Amino acid sequence: MDAVIDLGIGGMTCASCVSRVERVLRKQPGVAEASVNLATESARVTLAGEAAEDTLLRLKRAVRDAGYEPRSPMATQEEAPAGWLGVPRDAWPVVVALLLAAPLALPMAGDLFGKHWMLPAWAQFLLATPVQFVLGARFYRAGWHALKALTGNMELLVAIGTTAGWSLSTWLWWRAEPGEMVHLYYEASAVVIALVLLGKWLESRAKRQATDAIRALHALRPERAHLLPDGVKRTELTDVAVDELLPGDLVRVLPGERFPADGEVLIGESQADESMLTGESMPVPKQPGDGVTGGAINGDGSLELRVRAVGAQSVLSHIIALVQDAQAAKAPVQRLVDRVAAVFVPVVLLIAMATLGVWWQLGAPIETALLNAVSVLVIACPCALGLATPTAIMSGTGVAARHGILIKDPVALEMAHRADTVAFDKTGTLTEGHPRLRLIEVAEGVDELATLQAAAALQSQSTHPLALAVIEAAQAQGLRVQADGARDVQAVPGRGLSGRVAGAWLALGSLRWMRELTISSPLLLDRGAVLEQQGGTVSVLASGSGEGVWTPLALLVFGDEAKAGASVALEQLREQGLRLRMVSGDSRGAALAMGHLLGLRADQGEVLAEVLPGDKAQAIEALREGGRHTVVMVGDGVNDAPALAAADVGIAMSHSRGGGSDVAMHAAGITLMRGDVALVGAALDISRRTVVKIRQNLFWAFAYNTAGIPLAALGFLSPVVAGAAMALSSVCVVTNALLLRRWQPPMR
Repeated sequence: MDAVIDLGIGGMTCASCVSRVERVLRKQPGVAEASVNLATESARVTLAGEAAEDTLLRLKRAVRDAGYEPRSPMATQEEAPAGWLGVPRDAWPVVVALLLAAPLALPMAGDLFGKHWMLPAWAQFLLATPVQFVLGARFYRAGWHALKALTGNMELLVAIGTTAGWSLSTWLWWRAEPGEMVHLYYEASAVVIALVLLGKWLESRAKRQATDAIRALHALRPERAHLLPDGVKRTELTDVAVDELLPGDLVRVLPGERFPADGEVLIGESQADESMLTGESMPVPKQPGDGVTGGAINGDGSLELRVRAVGAQSVLSHIIALVQDAQAAKAPVQRLVDRVAAVFVPVVLLIAMATLGVWWQLGAPIETALLNAVSVLVIACPCALGLATPTAIMSGTGVAARHGILIKDPVALEMAHRADTVAFDKTGTLTEGHPRLRLIEVAEGVDELATLQAAAALQSQSTHPLALAVIEAAQAQGLRVQADGARDVQAVPGRGLSGRVAGAWLALGSLRWMRELTISSPLLLDRGAVLEQQGGTVSVLASGSGEGVWTPLALLVFGDEAKAGASVALEQLREQGLRLRMVSGDSRGAALAMGHLLGLRADQGEVLAEVLPGDKAQAIEALREGGRHTVVMVGDGVNDAPALAAADVGIAMSHSRGGGSDVAMHAAGITLMRGDVALVGAALDISRRTVVKIRQNLFWAFAYNTAGIPLAALGFLSPVVAGAAMALSSVCVVTNALLLRRWQPPMR
């Protein structure tokens, strides 16, 4: 199995840096793929096979040799520590640069009021030089590494441009006669560096805001747990670190505390606030037998739990992993940006050289030609291009996670906004998923209770909703259901199961399956067909030899309830112009009856019945009509996994009684953490809004460079204005993406 390594990378500033780091990592032995994210300043490296002991060290060395700083993947998401006078430590270079550059920029303000004055040349030199070579040293280091690798990046452009401005000023000062007043351009280099540093600092702060969702999820983990005595090694209540908990441990959770791990309530009654995990604002009642999720907040009751999952196996860890995977992955549109970034800096350098040459040939002073070339270099930073897509994805997936929508990868995000068809599984998705046994009709001379007990015994090892309904009904009648009450049990997918109970062969399954078998008397089956037409889900219990003729013993009729608000949610999807389909394995009568309750239009083909689990994927392919339609499939169980994988976008919906099926979650691109049908519309809505933000950011990033470079080359922008515009462009792109954090699911 391929191994995956996450690695933090410091020092990246633009899309060119991303392309360069990816190339370096892909050249390392054993690396199959590398994806670098500028917004999170991290890399995800996929290895061809298991990782060797020194793999991580080799990757870190490669990153460092390329001129960047390897670090923890979470380092970008951590707040910068406070420094002197309460100013964050990473802000001090910006503060010092602005203080030194301010006196150089003040004469520019005087020009606006018709008062021209200038600091002495020696004072300008003393102010600009530390900004250029001390505070701006990072640009030289990164630019030098880029040159060694025969590539370019933002730092190289800034280093060349500001060095040209500083050198021009120093040369003009050096050649001037004593006492001669000459116009110097130290303010251009110093102010540009100060503004770029300010822009990168504001950008880093904004990027940390985009990772709020991840930090909030990590903060849900409590540090301590109250471990109950086991009567052997522990004789009293002990406080331990949550990391020390093991499955099977017994813990006590006091009112107001967070659950330390996933578990099952053994003693006590309370409520759980699961809003940060599922987006559900109302507390969820908890009593013995109910499951709880680590990170949720206990209500006003004290509970004793048995730990079921800890660490990486917990629901919270799965949620964090899904969000991190989505934020670390690249959207397909990012490939275009990567291709542009690969040639962007060399092209800009050529444009700057052409600007210098053309202005000089036209007779302009060398100072004017050089300043126009510097303006081209400074304004052409590809930072905004590199941030346009990942910041929008980070914000969109983060806010979606806070409302119980986990977007697994950006591909699903991009595809979902194009959806025109939404197909739903029925049981557990549109219905409560907890069918109940409504009626038993037995053949003449057959005992009803004995039949119920035999049916429960046959299904004692099954987790199918109908099997659970039979077992529940038997227990309600006081019948004993033995876990090993049946032998030689064989399941027939989509039809039923057979086995020996108390020495007799029994088969329990759908009417469709029974008609495929050899039946001694079809009268009971005819009655079952009538009950199906009336909306019931009918199973038949029959006895036989296991291979020969089967004799129907009883009809078991089940009923399920539509989820609250499901019909309203479906109508809202229809109002958005989406085609709706319900794909069910139930009989046509039961499916049509439920479809009628949900407001689905059977006469328009919105109800597909008697679709076996193995055929659901084919049904999804048929709905796609050769790619003319983009289909979203919504399901909740293992049987839905093939259909979820076959759809353009799979949405796995969790059960109301706990987390969603792991198989369904892995097959789906989006997971809904609670079984609310309205979340389907919400998932499509946040997808559309995120894609809109990506397009807005890319448009403005491309438009900024498309307009800015010609203006700078024509002499309409000074280096200072170009520097301010360049810094502002990145901040604007990130800020625009952060607007997604205000998103709320559409109200019903």
